[in-house]
Amino acid sequence: MNKTDLVNEIAAKAKLNKVDAKAALDAVLESIAQALSNDDKVQLIGFGTFSVMEKEARTGINPRTKEKIEIPARKVVKFKPAADLGK
Repeated sequence: MNKTDLVNEIAAKAKLNKVDAKAALDAVLESIAQALSNDDKVQLIGFGTFSVMEKEARTGINPRTKEKIEIPARKVVKFKPAADLGK
């Protein structure tokens, strides 16, 4: 399912037109992204939890040249689905 499919599903289930459904979805995604950029956790009961995790710097290997490279520390988004998601 892509974003267009999701907008169509939201419009049908919430009895909204597609413009309003897209605006609602965009607002939700923007709010989640903003919270994560502030290192906040977003917990949606029955769906799952989005959080930011810090990965430490490490040494990796370029598979083409077998040369060792330094991979810098970074932040990544982690999603943990709710136990009953998908049932």
